[in-house]
Amino acid sequence: MLALLATYSWQELRHHAWRNATAVFAVMLGVALAFSVHLINASALDEFSSAARSAGGEPDLELRAAQGALDESLYARVATDTRVAWASPVLELQTLALARDGARTAVRVLGIDALVVGATAPQLVPVPDEGVDRLSVLAPDTVFLNAAARQVLPAERVRLQAGLALRELRVAGSTGAGGGPLAVMDIAAAQDLFGRGGQLTRIDVRLKAGVNPADWLRAQQWPAGVQAAEPQDSGQRVSQLSRAYRVNLTVLALVALFTGAFLVFSVLALSVARRAQQFALLGVLGLTARERLRLVLTESALLGVVGSGAGVALGTGLAAAALSFLSGDLGGGYFPGVQPQLQWDGLAAAGYGVLGVVAAMAGGWLPARSAARLPLAQTLKGLGTGLPRGRHHWAGWLALAAAVALALLPPIAGIPLAAYVSVGLLLVGGISVLPGAVGWFYDRLAPLVAHRLLPLLAVERARRVRESAAVAVSGVVAALSLAVALTVMVASFRQSVSDWLDVVLPADLYLRTSLSAASADTAYLTPELVRALPQVPGVARVATQRLRLLLLDPARPPVELLARPVGDPHRGVPLVGDPVPVPAGTIPVYVSEAMVDLYGARKGQPLPLLERALGRGPFAVAGVWRDYVRQSGAIIVDQADYLRLTGDTRVNDAQLWLAPDASEQDVQARIRALVARETGNPDLIDFASASQVRNISLRIFDRSFAVTYWLQAVAIAIGLFGVAASFSAQVLARRKEFGLLAHLGLTRRQVLAVVAGEGAAWTLIGALAGLGLGLAVAVVLVDVVNPQSFHWTMDLLLPWARLLALCAAVIVAGTVTAWLAGRAAASRDAVLAVKEDW
Repeated sequence: MLALLATYSWQELRHHAWRNATAVFAVMLGVALAFSVHLINASALDEFSSAARSAGGEPDLELRAAQGALDESLYARVATDTRVAWASPVLELQTLALARDGARTAVRVLGIDALVVGATAPQLVPVPDEGVDRLSVLAPDTVFLNAAARQVLPAERVRLQAGLALRELRVAGSTGAGGGPLAVMDIAAAQDLFGRGGQLTRIDVRLKAGVNPADWLRAQQWPAGVQAAEPQDSGQRVSQLSRAYRVNLTVLALVALFTGAFLVFSVLALSVARRAQQFALLGVLGLTARERLRLVLTESALLGVVGSGAGVALGTGLAAAALSFLSGDLGGGYFPGVQPQLQWDGLAAAGYGVLGVVAAMAGGWLPARSAARLPLAQTLKGLGTGLPRGRHHWAGWLALAAAVALALLPPIAGIPLAAYVSVGLLLVGGISVLPGAVGWFYDRLAPLVAHRLLPLLAVERARRVRESAAVAVSGVVAALSLAVALTVMVASFRQSVSDWLDVVLPADLYLRTSLSAASADTAYLTPELVRALPQVPGVARVATQRLRLLLLDPARPPVELLARPVGDPHRGVPLVGDPVPVPAGTIPVYVSEAMVDLYGARKGQPLPLLERALGRGPFAVAGVWRDYVRQSGAIIVDQADYLRLTGDTRVNDAQLWLAPDASEQDVQARIRALVARETGNPDLIDFASASQVRNISLRIFDRSFAVTYWLQAVAIAIGLFGVAASFSAQVLARRKEFGLLAHLGLTRRQVLAVVAGEGAAWTLIGALAGLGLGLAVAVVLVDVVNPQSFHWTMDLLLPWARLLALCAAVIVAGTVTAWLAGRAAASRDAVLAVKEDW
């Protein structure tokens, strides 16, 4: 019996392949997008973690400084501890080097003790080239490059940047560490090269057998600012930083799969209605209600299996292409210097395949129940249908209420799981109450067309078969609501970023020497250059900024400290709300929204984490500001307070306000000439105007959301395909009705007008419902998901022109589709179909 039912289901799907292809395509696309995102991020994260392990080795513990460096005397204390087997000192710096093409590129420099590093990190051991003295590993001005560095840097001599100077070093061999470009050298040589005498950035510790790391740490009395971390924390920090981005991409990728479930529902509901008499006949011949339910579920499962199989194959291809062209970050930039290879995961493929089948079967559940509950005798006489019957929709309203409650819950483990469930319940609940909305809408529309025959026929049928109308437009409601939500979210985010750039880019010209905050301690402007900048002809005013990375928590990515003139915070800082006075005797600082979420910083409250990191203070939070760059947190401190506390005179960025009649190009040329006189190389600094920074920032934003833009188009396309399939199936099933209308005197053109009117009537309510649900989902995405995922807020913007264009496109497409489908059903053969009942 099961084999017979499966054969029947397969034959049915084959005979109506054109209609079922829409549901299969939706399932395939959902599985493909979700699986490809998983493969891309898993491959990139695995590659990055492997590179971090090879460069960091596998010690039991890593001792690091919260900021700056460790005193070298700490190494002697650790190395002579009787419970320590090996201790390896490391000076780790990020700097810039001249590539083969003359451009500056980021390079990580590790100063190591070649005599002990092999015990904790064997892949860092320098390997001299053939013919090179083995003692070159201890020589000054000598480096050993990993494979990535050898691809981009000159083969024999490299030039590394220290401050505003380029230091030339000899390439003496290689090292087996993976990841991005890496240069390994003797630790004493690295200290001399970068002016870090007596300083370390970490100490790798290997304890003797039987010594518990936690017990050993508790027995130590560490100086202030020393933190102990697990060796895997570097990979964990990147994983945590990119987790929100990866999760949100995966959820967005499942949009198509979610829409596919509704399309499976729509396709199978109409299929059950069209085959109602067949199911009734099978029931009379002995097929039980449970077996009829299994029959329809088998069809939905077959749709899911075909779609999921194709989706896994397509997802693998998409992942391979993305890893080749996007380097594994999908525009997010979380895996710098990593060129991952595709890591195919059979277990994940099976999981996403099962997810596609489950989604398809979920979409087929209600049609299967309708087939099981058919009144056999009435249906055989043509008095019953397989469409869902009118029912109370209390479950839908309950889902909507639950969605509102879940949207108010906090994130779980840093992920807005409750908010994601809230979005799903909003869509499911909204579509569940759609039949009631259809009836309410057309009950009020009917009196307005009571004296016009053709509109009255269209409206009355939509009104009387509201459940059928809801089935037909459920797919487009799901697709349109998600497209509306994504459109509002992206537009709100982009406008907020644009407004934010207006505040943070007040100057005419920006000068920098480091390409990122990671290299801020090795590539910086000299004090002489900073003092000379205000004297350059055409420069009216200069403001400078110092960047530093602070490791407040070893398990989290570093926080960026920005020392800059604050002045009036309302003008120079993009504040969220008003600043507050701080207690007397404390230093005011301004924290980003991420600091509030991740570290519990609050206005008016002290910030002991910063005091422990700098070893100075005390500090108090004077205000919270919006930061769309540093997801892991940032702190602004007034430059005068920073200089007084630390004595650090290094500067990384300079903001230049030009005189009214000054030429930007002339000012740049004069400053480059000044740099050339002092350093001999005018290309160690970069310039950008405010407009250039703004355009680059918005271009990066658009690249990061390219996947989202594409998903909007996919969702709408799938929804319109669903409307086409639904209307085509329903219109072809109504040939007798059209024949009767023809017998009563309606012309073919008038019948087509009725059909097109029904299409317009149904898609109108679908567009309105999709717009309303989409706006509700957008509020959750803007006000809940983004703050909980990325720790920033934005202002809600409603791009009404685009939203109304989306709705209009859906209505026009639905009307045209219904008219095209009606042309076949309202042909001369429709008149003959009436004789089937005579």
